[in-house]
Amino acid sequence: MKSTPVKGTRDYLPEEMVIRDYLQNIILETYQDAGFFRIATPAIEDAVNLDKSEGGENLNLIFKILKRGQKFSSALNDTELSEASLSDMGLRYDLTLPLSRYFSNNRNSLPTPFKVIQMDRVYRAERPQKGRLREFTQCDIDIIGNPSADAEIDLILTTTKALKRIGISEFQVKINDRRILKSIFAYAGFEEQDYERLAIIFDKLDKIGIEGIKTELIEAGFNQEAIERFIGLFESGSLNLESIRKVCDAEYISNLKYIIDTVNAVSGSSFPVVFTPSLVRGQGYYTGTIFEVEAAGYSGAVAGGGRYDNLIGKFVNEEIPAVGFSIGFERIFGILMEQDYKIPGQKKRIAIFYDAADYIPALSYAEELRKDYMVSVFERPKKLGKFLNKLETQNFDGFAVYGQEDGIKLF
Repeated sequence: MKSTPVKGTRDYLPEEMVIRDYLQNIILETYQDAGFFRIATPAIEDAVNLDKSEGGENLNLIFKILKRGQKFSSALNDTELSEASLSDMGLRYDLTLPLSRYFSNNRNSLPTPFKVIQMDRVYRAERPQKGRLREFTQCDIDIIGNPSADAEIDLILTTTKALKRIGISEFQVKINDRRILKSIFAYAGFEEQDYERLAIIFDKLDKIGIEGIKTELIEAGFNQEAIERFIGLFESGSLNLESIRKVCDAEYISNLKYIIDTVNAVSGSSFPVVFTPSLVRGQGYYTGTIFEVEAAGYSGAVAGGGRYDNLIGKFVNEEIPAVGFSIGFERIFGILMEQDYKIPGQKKRIAIFYDAADYIPALSYAEELRKDYMVSVFERPKKLGKFLNKLETQNFDGFAVYGQEDGIKLF
């Protein structure tokens, strides 16, 4: 039998779990202070829901669960054997689709707008590599039932407050609108069925520049006239909310400007909020505003989200406005661990040793010390020095031997 975890998953040591629990508790407390309520949903979802969720490339990364018993045997005997006939469930690839199903099932018992927290594990059949796990934790907040941009503002302010509280101090919020992206592509004259392919290329703007984008568009075989018209938008430099007015609805511009101005006013401009026309985000269910947080010194986003006004409607046959923001907890955890993160103000961890006859009073002594310390109680080993060396490697800060007058000794 193998003692190592499955590729793309991780075991966490006790000292790592202490930090993970602390960070998640801070995030949860920040969310709750802002009026959000926590729920939980199953890790398993119906395959039909997952397949029809418009989850973008994540749909290719679903862990599918085989049918069981007689259903599986019948599927194997089917002359038209297919992946769909063998599987009827799968593991959730994010927390948004489960939330949409949850709301549709429980809407009569929930307030509107519904401000909701989900902090749980999700699963994607990724090719394992640094920064990409098959099992990982997301920390989501969503607002369902509020069509106003006030919901986006609430999410941005709450998420950035959580990031600051856990030690991510230098970052920027990048913001765009899916409707602006579509307007840009339509203005250039591209075919609507090509918008998703175009978005994937345009998303590389920060890495390869506008000339690199032009090269990829040409190599992909897009209409030359449309490419030139698209590239012409960048003749005077990068696009901004003013220069883009000529290609899209004024409502989209005023909506983003309202979000940016309000977040700056409330936060005291303590972090940049930057209109980024090439910001795409992969989920196909996004319908309007999209946003990401990038931390200084690290590639990739540490948080992201957007508005998905059509997804819940797939369950209830009416449009229900919804918008969410997710903190990528594993990336945050990795960044902080690389910085040798220490929990601020954490109690010191000590060990209390006792001789067999002193167990009961030693427990009482440990209970007194727990007001100021984290305390573990051990029977005194024969080789105390060797045991102490082991405790020191396990992040203990000191020890005391019950009955000895010299009290607590710190390492």
